Amino acid sequence: MNTIDELALAFTRFPGIGPRQGKRFVYYLLAAPALERTKLAELIVSLGKNVRQCPLCLRFHNGDTEAACKYCSDAARDDTQLMLVEKDQDLLAIERAGTYHGRYFVLGGVLTLSGKGVFRERELVDAVLKRLENGMEEIVLALSATSEGEHTADRVRQLLAPYHDRLRISTLGRGLATGSELEYSDAETLRAALAGRREI
Repeated sequence: MNTIDELALAFTRFPGIGPRQGKRFVYYLLAAPALERTKLAELIVSLGKNVRQCPLCLRFHNGDTEAACKYCSDAARDDTQLMLVEKDQDLLAIERAGTYHGRYFVLGGVLTLSGKGVFRERELVDAVLKRLENGMEEIVLALSATSEGEHTADRVRQLLAPYHDRLRISTLGRGLATGSELEYSDAETLRAALAGRREI
């Protein structure tokens, strides 16, 4: 396989990128100044050096140590609430809405109806147990309004069933249209969904 095809194939591993888009990226890079390609390559390499995963919420953040991210290290946030989101982009969307001030946990994926897909089950249970000791009272399921999001929510409820007497589990209200992904929802819709959350 030649370099053009190999790089195009590498781009198709990105979410939502097919073979034609992959080729388009390659030809864009070929036409770009060498300095731009060099800068892009440096940024990709620097991801591994300058970006860390928060040990508490598991989101990625800029930092040169294993220290907690800015949301987890903020003492002003509400320790009684823990919001579960699928990915980092969902967390950022919730923050843009400006309504929620509790803690987060990034699941890192969802389950499909066919049983494929994974999320951080063991880490989630560990995080919940630790936070229960520190006064947590509510889990907010902030998952996309898709069949995968619903399936994942069912699994989370199953995992947390042993703690139901000590823990309220709620889900976002249906300001979110069915089939919509949290990442692409506007701030007003997310505010309405959070305000209208219901216990499950």
